[in-house]
Amino acid sequence: MHLEIVTPEASLVSGEVKSLTVPGVNGEFQMLSNHAAVVSLLVEGKVKFEGAPTIAEGFEDKFVKESDGSWSLEITSGTLEMNNNKAIVLAD
Repeated sequence: MHLEIVTPEASLVSGEVKSLTVPGVNGEFQMLSNHAAVVSLLVEGKVKFEGAPTIAEGFEDKFVKESDGSWSLEITSGTLEMNNNKAIVLAD
């Protein structure tokens, strides 16, 4: 699936990922390729993804490579839209 992570500063991530895990208002949940359409508010926590999308130059230090090989980004809030195998995270 295609992932985009956008903040007020810049578009941080764009590219293909195997999975995406986000901190939803009702708890953390994961999406894989061809997930059903979803719109969700996000709360403080980690946005995690597996894959090798492009991380915008100058923003690499915002991401942490986890011990399982996934990447994570700390957010304070946001919105997620998943539709047509494309996930867009608008994050603060």
